[in-house]
Order: sequence, then C-alpha cells, then structure tokens
Amino acid sequence: MPIIVENSRTNADVFLSATGAGSTVVANLDELKRSLADFPDEYAIVIGPSVDLEAAASLADTLRVTRPTVSVILIRRRVDTSVLAEALRSGMREVVDERDLTGLGAAVNRAEQVWLAINGAGKSSSVTQGKVVTVFSPKGGVGKTTLAVNLAVALSRNGARRVCLVDLDLAFGDVAITLQLFPARTIADAVHLQSGLDFAVLEPLLTHYHEGLSALVAPVQPDAKDTIPAGLVGRILSLLKSNFDHVVVDTAPAFDEFVLQALDETDELLLVTTLDVPTLKNVKVAVETLDLLNFPKPRRHLVLNRADDKVGLGPDKVESTLDMKIAAAVPTSSQVAHATNAGEPITIASPKHAVSQTLVKFANTLAGAPPKQEHKAAPREASAPRRSLLRRNGR
Repeated sequence: MPIIVENSRTNADVFLSATGAGSTVVANLDELKRSLADFPDEYAIVIGPSVDLEAAASLADTLRVTRPTVSVILIRRRVDTSVLAEALRSGMREVVDERDLTGLGAAVNRAEQVWLAINGAGKSSSVTQGKVVTVFSPKGGVGKTTLAVNLAVALSRNGARRVCLVDLDLAFGDVAITLQLFPARTIADAVHLQSGLDFAVLEPLLTHYHEGLSALVAPVQPDAKDTIPAGLVGRILSLLKSNFDHVVVDTAPAFDEFVLQALDETDELLLVTTLDVPTLKNVKVAVETLDLLNFPKPRRHLVLNRADDKVGLGPDKVESTLDMKIAAAVPTSSQVAHATNAGEPITIASPKHAVSQTLVKFANTLAGAPPKQEHKAAPREASAPRRSLLRRNGR
C-alpha cells in the first residue's frame, strides 16, 4: 500500500482514511528513501502539502528513472498552473487538492493499476482472497463486540496483516464508540454508490484506526438500517475480502437478513457464549439453525467468554450441551471493561494481560500462522466447496 510523506499527524490521518489500511506514514523525504528499500513492490508515494514542492519534484524526477513503476501523487493546498507544470516536468503521476479525499483514493487505485499493467497481472494473481471471520451470538450482552474488536486488533498486530472490521449491527452497532472513532462516513453511505460499487469507491468509506486496521462502521441513526439492501452487504464483504487479509464482522444478536448475507461470505464463524443457561439455550438454537443452513461444522468455533466465572456451570457442561469443543476460553477480568471505557481495547492497553494473550493466540490460530513483520497476504487454507446459504439473484 502507499507510503504517505507528511509531517503533520493530523493531515496524515486524514489521508490514511482515503489511501486505506496498510498504508505507511513517514515524516519526511529522508525517511521515505530509507523506507523504499524495504518495499520493492511499492506502487504509490503520496507527498503531502507539508513537503516542499521543489524537493518533491526532485524526488519524482529521480524515481521515474530508478523506480518507474512507482506513481508519485502530489497533494497541495492549492492546485494552480505552476504546480501542475512542475509536477508534469518532474514526472509526477497526479496532483490532488488536499480536500479531495475521494480523488486521492481514486488516484491511488489508478497507481495500483499502472503498477499491475507494467509488472504483469501474474504477480498479483498469486495473492488469494482473504478470510471473513464473523463473530455471532444470538444473545446480547455476551461481549461479542468487545471480542470482535480485540480480535481485529490482534490480527492486525504490528501492521503485519491488513484487517477490516465491519459493524453489521446496523441499528445499534458499538464498534465506533468502542474504538473511539469519529467516522466521516458509514456503511449507509454505500447505498448511494451501489450502482458503481467497487473497492475504489468503497475504500473512502472506511475509517482508519491504526496501521493495518480500518473499520466500516454502522450508521449513526438506527433507522438508516431500513435503507440498506441486504444484497449490498454481500457485495461489500466480497470486495473487502478481495482486498484485506482478514475481514472481522461484528453482527446483531439475531439471524436477520444481514447476518445471513454475512454467513454466505464467512470463512470462519465464532459463536460466543457465556456461562449462563439462557445464553446456552439461545446458542443451542443457533447451532441447530446453522445445521439447517448447511453451514459447515469445521468452520464453526465456540468462544467461551468470561470462562472462569464461578456460577455453578463449567466449560465441560457447555461443550456437552452444544456438542462443540471450546476453541477459545477467554478469562474474566474487569480490566477489559476498564480498557474499553478508556478508549483502548485490552489487546492494546495491556498486551501481556491474560485476555490479550488468549485472543492473540486464537487470532494466530485462525490466521494459520503468526504474523510476519513485513506485510504479505497470507494464503487461504484449502477447503471443500460449500453450498451458498442464500441464493439471491445478482450475487
């Protein structure tokens, strides 16, 4: 993904919202030159408005000889004929007004297409699609959103994997408030763009959280849910799956039409339960429903949250009731709620905490391997073909 050169962290965060998860920020051109040696397949460099135009032009002039496949995209506060002339002379690919985030996202997408055209599509064809990990429970209050958020953070640790967290609880989603995000756009904005929806159009709707992790958040107004077609959710998840290593989906506590669409795209389903009889009863019904929907059992994973609560019901009873082995037992801790209330998931606030270590270990199990320091899309595990749960036209 692109390297952004900008010494203003505020500006850089704004640009990151347009260039997408996985982008790297450096403060100046010297840092950029050092970083380029580590990214031989880089396709775009975005030069922010804080960088001197003459220095940016000199860099672009050098790169068009030494790295001709790299597109230099210049961002300026004011775009006039003198700026355009200098960009043209130096070989910059595009010039974008700093307020035009949609234009920036489109320019980055065109840069990637240029790179593919020059290097040959064969290089990218070996990179397979990512995995959709859906977190579901038929009962509210079991910690589903907290688990989804922390799992996404764990998967994206150190920026080694590109992860998108999607909030599909479209009426009462809490991903944005859990991550203390103030998104400019939500999934509801995709409704007006669906006729020409592709990743270049979808990406500006994502909100950047940190390196390697972005979120597509739920609408602010609960009634916006009624304007979102269920089929659009399937298209969005399919696009995200093609452009991220992992897509973590937080869901509403019901088998609504959006959850069913998500299940069609899901590679790994996490069923969340706790040690209480009402929740176990609801999860048991959910398991039976999944059987009716022909969702493969090997792709279901039981997560027991607050696993060490002393309530007269143990993990062995959970396993026997649901006829499933517990894939991850997350211990009870008040620090989880404290971290969330402070605006940081526990996996960031206390990485050595028992809850954090459990979730990181589980994330690595789902991913199939520990995260690498350099980003490379992890290959998907081979799997038997699976019948679509929903057979809608137009999918």
